[in-house]
Amino acid sequence: MNATMQYKLGAADLEVVLALVRTGTLANAGERLGVDGSTVFRTLQRVEKGLGQRLFERTRSGYQPAELAQELASHAEQMEVQLEAARSAAQMNPGQVSGTVRITSTDTIMHGLVVPSLQRLQTTHPLLTYDLHTGNELASLTRRDADIAVRATRRPPPHLVGKHLGPIRVALYSSTKGGPKRFDGDAAANSPWVAPDEALPDHPSVVWRKKHFPKVSPTYRVSSILTVAELVAQGAGIGLLPIFLAQDRSDLRQLTAELDECQTELWLLTHPETRHLRRASAVYAFLAQNLKLA
Repeated sequence: MNATMQYKLGAADLEVVLALVRTGTLANAGERLGVDGSTVFRTLQRVEKGLGQRLFERTRSGYQPAELAQELASHAEQMEVQLEAARSAAQMNPGQVSGTVRITSTDTIMHGLVVPSLQRLQTTHPLLTYDLHTGNELASLTRRDADIAVRATRRPPPHLVGKHLGPIRVALYSSTKGGPKRFDGDAAANSPWVAPDEALPDHPSVVWRKKHFPKVSPTYRVSSILTVAELVAQGAGIGLLPIFLAQDRSDLRQLTAELDECQTELWLLTHPETRHLRRASAVYAFLAQNLKLA
């Protein structure tokens, strides 16, 4: 592909490249941009023809960005940050914050900690809206897939900035509707267990159980810690849960003291560039002050 003339990239071109780098497919890029996939394809063809080289490799799994596409996406991200900052600065009311903040966390932390805090924040900033992503993987803050992450980890990624919110303490629980009232070797061997073995094989609770009770095989294997809590509360078995999630529930009974080997740390994370956006910084500051584990 050879360029017949010097091509002048525009902001819209960079926006398309960034969306395709982030999503990997024409359809998803189009959805992010509010256009159809064919429009993204035509724009990409025009840009590649103008530049005289391919920006993406077409594969069965999607569009894989070449080095130039990644570099252009980096510039597009900077442009995006500056545009967001300009929009914030132009708000009529300097005390009012608006816009959408993208937050990623696990479903356990999202339901147990983040959403209750955001509900309180709405009274201060009613014009804010939220895109909430739950999953065990850390959505990319560098690619701006999310503005803020709330994650359980002993060591957060070095390229992110954040605040340590405290330890996530864990204990073993049963149901108050007829589960065991104390925990010992017999209870461990004779009670059904609920655990996220397949979904979270490296989770501290799974590692702890396999170390101390290697012969136990869970009766219920589930996809999240939140599901562990619900099944234990229904009397399906016993399970390891974060104390912050279980401590205020009358349908759960704590069987053990805190299990130090299961403990991990809770971090509030963002990207260095993102924290300067008013909408993101307002939410970050509120969560930093209000997310409480005990």
